[in-house]
Amino acid sequence: MLRRTFLGATAVLALGAGLAAAQDAKTYYWISHGGPADPVWTYFLQGAETWAAQTGNTVNTSFHSGDVPSQQEAVRAAIAAGADGICSTSPDPGSMVEVVSEARAAGIPIVNFNTPDAAPDWNAYVGGDLLYVGRSWAQYLVDNGHVKEGDFVWMPVEVPGASYGVEEEKGIAEVFTPLNITWEITDATLDQAEIITRMTDYVTANRDRISAMIGLGDMVTGSVQRVWEQAGVQPGEIPVVGWGNSLDTTQEVMDGYVMAGMWQDPQATSYMCLSVLMMEGDGIPVGFDIITGALYEKDTAMVYHKIMGGN
Repeated sequence: MLRRTFLGATAVLALGAGLAAAQDAKTYYWISHGGPADPVWTYFLQGAETWAAQTGNTVNTSFHSGDVPSQQEAVRAAIAAGADGICSTSPDPGSMVEVVSEARAAGIPIVNFNTPDAAPDWNAYVGGDLLYVGRSWAQYLVDNGHVKEGDFVWMPVEVPGASYGVEEEKGIAEVFTPLNITWEITDATLDQAEIITRMTDYVTANRDRISAMIGLGDMVTGSVQRVWEQAGVQPGEIPVVGWGNSLDTTQEVMDGYVMAGMWQDPQATSYMCLSVLMMEGDGIPVGFDIITGALYEKDTAMVYHKIMGGN
């Protein structure tokens, strides 16, 4: 009986909050360095769209596919439009310092998500700790005996020099450098067909020296099975770890092509970023970062597969 009363009261409060939100709807901007063809950004976008639908606020979204000037101008356009808040990634380290300062000067809260960058004066950060992510991948390979001193690790990435790969490599280096493990980062681009072609060419030419692979982005990790099939590499023959925010990768983990994938909580990241902005606008400063992410193996891959809509 008490439970029914509590739920009823909660429903009334939620209805009232919904009506208030509809009456005082605000406009937020969600700005990404990613590309709309990248599977992980589908899930980040879902989080933003769900938040907008549930709160009654407007969320203007845009993708910039690694184009730094375009993303900077998108932030400036949001400032000029009098945005109530901005969620933005960092396309390159330090690239958003000026526009973040402009947003803060205009009294507009701006929260960094997905790719941390300490240089700008963000209100907060929501997303993975990329140094920790890089260390986790490298330590996983070492601890499980997949690489040893003197080995070579291949690290394909969609956008060389972008914040996410730069930070991940720093974390990886903390583990590999003392062990004299060397690595090479190769450019895979943001085009899925071209990624498969470039990765296949690389693994074919360098198979004998590759001890393991770390996928520094979701599109490269999610392409492993197709690349291995074209190059004649068996599942598990080259140990692979990397990002795991796609159905392709969760399936690869379950099928043995990838040893472990990093889940980034993409929907939750966008949802929480926008919630932080609304909180800031209501006069409640966040005052802390929100760190997401979990490394999963075959035994828990289905959990994340289902979150993304897999069967």
